[in-house]
Amino acid sequence: MAPIVKICGLSNAATLEAALVAGATMAGFVFFPKSPRNIGYEEARALGAQARGRARIVALSVDADDDALARIVEWLSPDILQLHGRETPARVAEIRERFGRPTMKAIGVSAPADFAAAASYETVADFMLIDAKPPKNALLPGGNGLAFDWALARDFQPRTPWLLSGGLDPANVAEAIALTGARGVDVSSGVESAPGVKDGGKIRAFIAAARGAFQRATEGVG
Repeated sequence: MAPIVKICGLSNAATLEAALVAGATMAGFVFFPKSPRNIGYEEARALGAQARGRARIVALSVDADDDALARIVEWLSPDILQLHGRETPARVAEIRERFGRPTMKAIGVSAPADFAAAASYETVADFMLIDAKPPKNALLPGGNGLAFDWALARDFQPRTPWLLSGGLDPANVAEAIALTGARGVDVSSGVESAPGVKDGGKIRAFIAAARGAFQRATEGVG
């Protein structure tokens, strides 16, 4: 697949524009009240209009019911529904059919056995996002700035396109791509100056580093 660089948790026009101009291929918006990156529906509509046609629009939700997802679809009209909770394969399939949108399922990992969980989503999710498993008492299922042992993903080759996430930032994303062979990366807290506050400079640096690493991988350069 073509390389994917996803900037998630965008919440204002300035940092969204920084991401779009720098070449982000996916722009992620969070609909989860516990998150410092949560946005309202009117904000979502405006940001979606800004991003539409320039990057794929991704709506992140956590164990959302059909009513909540319907509101997200109505206000944002996302290209992809990212499911970052405990959604089962059956629920992912149901959401994709009901709303007619591609889905991205987040899978938390901390050990080799966790990758086995991904297999059950290969036929129902259009993308998988491999993220660090959150601590037991964490308030957020993602965006915690935690990394897992990237070497665990070195042999991960599902039929479904996948993105690497968890603890990525401008300084380490190139190493992560080289270690895992990932063709997609996702970042949120790693390009922030404070929780929920995106930094345009960090966004640009992250995208440049990721694109450089993808290019080197394509050319077979270490």
